Amino acid sequence: MLLIPQLTYGGAERVFHDHGQELARHHRVVECVFDSRADVAFPTQNQLVALDVPAGVGPLSKLRALVQRVRRVKELKREHRIDVCISHLEGADYLNLLSKGPEKVVLCIHNSKRHDPNIRGALGGLRRRVLMPVLYKAADRVVAVSRDLRQELLDTFGLRPAQVVTINNFFDVEGIQTRSREALPAPEEALFRNYPVLISAGRLSPEKNQLGLLSVLQQLQHEGQVPRARLALLGDGPTREALLAQCGQLGLRAWSAWHAPLGPPDPERYDVFFFGFQANPFRYIARATVSLMPSDTEGFPMALCEAMACGVPVAATDCPTGPREILAPATPAAQRAKHPEWATYGLLLPLLTAGPLVAQNAPQWSSALASLLRAPERRQQYAAQALQRVQNFAPGPIMQQWETVIQAL
Repeated sequence: MLLIPQLTYGGAERVFHDHGQELARHHRVVECVFDSRADVAFPTQNQLVALDVPAGVGPLSKLRALVQRVRRVKELKREHRIDVCISHLEGADYLNLLSKGPEKVVLCIHNSKRHDPNIRGALGGLRRRVLMPVLYKAADRVVAVSRDLRQELLDTFGLRPAQVVTINNFFDVEGIQTRSREALPAPEEALFRNYPVLISAGRLSPEKNQLGLLSVLQQLQHEGQVPRARLALLGDGPTREALLAQCGQLGLRAWSAWHAPLGPPDPERYDVFFFGFQANPFRYIARATVSLMPSDTEGFPMALCEAMACGVPVAATDCPTGPREILAPATPAAQRAKHPEWATYGLLLPLLTAGPLVAQNAPQWSSALASLLRAPERRQQYAAQALQRVQNFAPGPIMQQWETVIQAL
């Protein structure tokens, strides 16, 4: 059984779906979500079941819902004679552990628990200091999607080293490249053909930190480093309006897919292009000059590797867990870039977190990106090395590691 809260668009949800399809080659797989009425962005060929227990509103109602959900997961495990249950994301982890019977329980950890800005306040402290440290120790295996995330789990929760393994996410490189060759509408083709375009794909949310990129673009343009540089953002989320407002404050002209009266994305009239959620982001990414990942925290960033699979040079924050392991695998996990680091497979940059770090580090970003934009040979070299690196995350080798874990249990 694979257990996750929902199958709406998201990195963990996509990994869940991909694992389900691959595991079904050798196992009978049942996929389980919390609510059958939620949108399913990743349809499956496996049997899909749901708990269908309302979440509850107040503290007592939520506790009652938790007990009912645990009972429902137990019933499903018995009904389907589950041997191994693999949960994805924190809410599913709790249900998996609290419903544990004779089956083996595996947790797949996608994101940093130490640095996640969503784990805050009194409840966040309870989760980080009590619930996860106590409950996670009961898991038969904990699979971290990155090397650095594994070390964080050992240090933060005191898990046993033998209990925690690293298995990276995998990527269908050939499939990504095939989809990247799909055509764009003519105005968008003109943007990517005639201008140096920096692109960033991901949910518009505080931890993804696209706000910092606006300051970087302003400096690239207004300080005369690369005046024709443009920024394309793929995705949607809660910081959409804040990003649009910040464009106005910085004097950046913004085009967005949500405001149709603006007409087509004319690169002469606009500096920042909000293309919204795209079912096929790869056709945009593959045409960009450089792909950016400004996140404050990651697990094993899907968007970074997908850009590498598109054959595009990449630049990323050296945030905790993920980017350094991918772009500079020979360097220590604890090392953090305070200045631009021209790593083996891409450019690592200091954090762009809102506040003082933007003013401090945006000039370093703009200077390094200006150098990269002016150096086509270096971009070609990085693109080739990125494509070589992402071959290490092909489905076959990664799923063999999962099979090893399952068979050992």
